[in-house]
Amino acid sequence: MKIVLLSGGSGKRLWPLSSDSRSKQFLKILPGEAAEQYESMVQRILRQLHTVGLKDNVFITASAGQIEILQQQLGDQVQFIVEPERKDTLPAICLSVLYLNEQQLVSSDEVVIVLPVDSYVNEALFLKLAELEQSLRKAKADIALIGVEPTYPSAKYGYIIPESSSENQSYRKVTHFVEKPSEQKAEKLIGEGALWNCGIFAFQCSYLLEKMQERGMTTQYHSFFDDYAQLQAQSFDYEILEKADHIITATYKGYWKDLGTWNTLTEEIADSFIGKGKMSADCSNTHVINELGVPIYVLGISDAVVAASPEGIIVTDKVSSPRLKELLGDFHQRPMYEEKSWGHYKVIDHTVREDQEYTISKFKIFKDHQLPTSYLYSIFKQGHTTMRLTILSGQGTLVAEQHSESLHTGITVELDYSSINFIKALTELEFMIVSISDTHECKN
Repeated sequence: MKIVLLSGGSGKRLWPLSSDSRSKQFLKILPGEAAEQYESMVQRILRQLHTVGLKDNVFITASAGQIEILQQQLGDQVQFIVEPERKDTLPAICLSVLYLNEQQLVSSDEVVIVLPVDSYVNEALFLKLAELEQSLRKAKADIALIGVEPTYPSAKYGYIIPESSSENQSYRKVTHFVEKPSEQKAEKLIGEGALWNCGIFAFQCSYLLEKMQERGMTTQYHSFFDDYAQLQAQSFDYEILEKADHIITATYKGYWKDLGTWNTLTEEIADSFIGKGKMSADCSNTHVINELGVPIYVLGISDAVVAASPEGIIVTDKVSSPRLKELLGDFHQRPMYEEKSWGHYKVIDHTVREDQEYTISKFKIFKDHQLPTSYLYSIFKQGHTTMRLTILSGQGTLVAEQHSESLHTGITVELDYSSINFIKALTELEFMIVSISDTHECKN
């Protein structure tokens, strides 16, 4: 079997830490294996798959914009399937199967198991994946699901409705699905044996290839990749899963949680205060996550979340936190923080006055990594009149077409896009960039 982890969208319910440039699965705030060590959701799930002996079977499907942060967090531990751009789950899964079938020479009889990358589960769930493959083959089903035995009636999850009884103890046939019912309806469904739909399912490559042909979709990987921008953003659940003739489900009775909101995420954070600042002793069930360089002090507030990043600040009681996405609406701004394979940067100040735009940013390049200067000009608007770099710490080299220049603490240089190729860090290198651009020229 092959395992495909789907790396999804930005997750606005965890703003300001999550954004278009840093999705929720990359937030390093979950407790790691070592004391005082934090890991992200994607690091945790890959570690768990490694523990149960499945890591070599894993591929991560992600949009092109997520590959660098995945490489930074996972290194060469896993293979990536690159989406040219973000689409919904049907295009992403079709692309994954075509890649496995053509580029990895995976047989059309191979079973593919799809998992969301942001589920918070015990390792026991991953031990059921081999059982899921066996059940799919034994039942000769189109699709096999893992359903979680509910612990309470939730209106946040979808429900799998299986047959009430089955001759086979390892799986049951699925009759239908119910998407996010009221708590009252959920309680009734649970009483009838319904399961939470945790988004884990399996099928044979040949099944999806057949469905693609029926829909008039190309089954050639390179053609599918080249036409990706023209594809409709469609849900695999709605277009394939719920229309399948023969679906079965295995039941998982262990721990599972969707960490999609601040109130659920903070239940799994070991430290109530991360970052600079302090919280008074009379605060109860309050979490503070501070990524800014200034301290945050919280006094006498309970059942709340305070989160601060270069993207913004939120203060919310935990019960209300799921409404954040509604409040943000269509809010968009330029990326204020990004993690890349070479390091990361954050915007310290961004101001527009009349016809000029001022940006002050702090960069860190890892030892022996390179930052192409073309990247600097891609994150700032065109039409710059000035872009000056000041080294804060470390040593490096600025490489131009005709010469190279040594970089060390305290030195300031003016960047010239037309002649400079890249900046290389000989040690860990930190620097500030002050850019001033002519916004009138940018518009033209």
